[in-house]
This record gives sequence, C-alpha cells and structure tokens, in this order.
Amino acid sequence: MSPPGALAVGIDVGGTRVKAGLVDPGGTVVATSGRWTPGRRTGPADVEAVIVDVARELAAHPLAAGQDVCAIGVGAAGFVDAGRGTVVFAPHLSWRDEPLQDRLRERLGRPVLVDNDAHAAAWAEHRFGAGVGESHLVVLTLGTGIGGAILTNGELQRGRHGLAGEFGHQQMVPGGRRCECGNRGCWEQYASGSVLRREGQEIVRTGGPHAAALSAACGGDAALLEGVHLTRAARAGDPASREVMVEVGRWLGTGLAGVVAALDPGTVVVGGGVSEAGDLLLDPARAALARHLVGRGHRPVPQVLAARLGVDAGLVGAADLARRAAANSPERSASPTLP
Repeated sequence: MSPPGALAVGIDVGGTRVKAGLVDPGGTVVATSGRWTPGRRTGPADVEAVIVDVARELAAHPLAAGQDVCAIGVGAAGFVDAGRGTVVFAPHLSWRDEPLQDRLRERLGRPVLVDNDAHAAAWAEHRFGAGVGESHLVVLTLGTGIGGAILTNGELQRGRHGLAGEFGHQQMVPGGRRCECGNRGCWEQYASGSVLRREGQEIVRTGGPHAAALSAACGGDAALLEGVHLTRAARAGDPASREVMVEVGRWLGTGLAGVVAALDPGTVVVGGGVSEAGDLLLDPARAALARHLVGRGHRPVPQVLAARLGVDAGLVGAADLARRAAANSPERSASPTLP
C-alpha cells in the first residue's frame, strides 16, 4: 500500500497542451513540465508517448529523490469510462475506445489512474480551491472546449455511464457552428478558447486600427494568433479584445442558466486557460446568468467564482485522485472505484 503522504504525478491532457506536475499531498505543485499536444491527425500512440515522456521526467525529478512517486494520474479531455480507464471518445483528440490506463500502467510500471480532465479539475477545486466547503458544486473548465463536472456532498456525480458533465456539447444554437463532436451549435462553439482564437484571427484578417494590438501579438500573421494572445490584450485594455471577451462571457452565462436550472448548485467555479481573463469574462457571464435563469427574482443565483488553482487544477486533481486510489489498495489502482 502506498503511503498517503507520497508525491504523485498529475497530467492534464488538453486539446492544445499536455501539462504535468509533481504534486504533494496538500495539493501543492512542486515541479512542472509540459508539451504541445500532438495534432488530431496523429495517432493515439503519439499522445501516449508524450504522456509517458512527461511522467518519466517528473518521476526522475531531483525533488522526488529519495521518495518513490506513488501514482500517476491523467486527466484526459474527452468521454472517459473511469472504471476501466478507457477514453471512449475525445472530440479534440484521436482517441476512440482507447484503453489508456492499461497502456500507461504497462509502460510506466506504476499505478495509473485515468479520468476526465474536468472531473480531475473539479476534484482539485473541491479539495484545495474555490469549491472548498460547498456541498453542491459545478465546475466548468474553459480550454479548447468546455468540460464540466458535478459534485454533491463531496462526491463526483458521474452518471449512469460515467459520462456526466459534458456541458460543452449541449446545443445552444440549432443549426449553428459545426463542432468537432460532429453536431452543430454546441455551447463550446460560442464560449471557449477556440472561440477566442477564431474571433481574434478574424480581427487580424480584417485589419484596421482596431486590430493593431492583436496584429502586433502575432506579428501580423493571423494563423499564429492564439486565445491567450486575446486574453492578454484584453487585460491590457485593448478595446477589440475586450469586446470579444464580453461576447464570450455572455454566451457563457446564457449556457450556465440552463446548467443551474437543471442542477441547482450553490457555487459555479470556472477554470481552464480562458478563465485567466478573470472578471473581464466572468462579470458578463454573471449578468447573463442572472438575466436568463428561470425563476429569477424568486430564487438564489449561485455565485460564479474563478478557479483558485488556475490552469493547474486538472493536474492537481488527477494526482490527488491517483494517490487516493493507490493508497486504498494495489488491486484497486488497476481498476479503481473513485471517490
């Protein structure tokens, strides 16, 4: 049985970046690593190789010297059967019914736990971040797409098939923008990092004085502009970038009104890379939520908070879940029953 105080590696596999960290039992990231996520045209083995590479790098980190890394947790962007550690479907990656947990455990020789990235991030915010003490919590992760998770009385709610929380693929606009999942009008096509990139690139392509800040950020090449450039420009006061942020925030709040109507959480925590915009994004989201929520004026509106752990939430949660599963029993680490 692994000691509960041991270090663990947490890895957050997103559509754009693979972020990894060496995490102590208090949720503190003591060392980090990262890679670009291989593109969708590459095979599952390419993504797996990146995960193995960063896991080995952190397990051999000088800060881990003298103590064994007890487990490795992976939060994957996609539909994950956590009981089997299988990525059933990943809209932004090439995984289809991929037995990722077994493959990684075989290659790394340590207990491995694979879960949905938003579930991992939500667990971290519940244990160490903005959701501490909240009995009914919804966590959204805004990255390339929108992930989500639900916690009730300290337990992750996975649904009958373990796929609950895929809020990003609820339909917002019938016949709207095509989504990577194959449908049209999904929420994440209107409120995500992909939207920031798309809108920012369009601003650069159209040109004009209003495009100056974003053009400077990408050297005039719209194809090089990323959502993070627009976020930074908005925080620096660029009017065009702030206009996009307000629009994305309104879509975020409109979608949240449906989530809140269905689940009645006390708190909504918004994390992921897009959330680094802070109140530039969350203020219009709060206003749209209050405006569109059914029963408004006659019911509490949940607080909407920025994730306290920032972009590290997914890897912190994955490490903590893996540590807990490994500490329970060696047998369970192969096919864990998660909290």
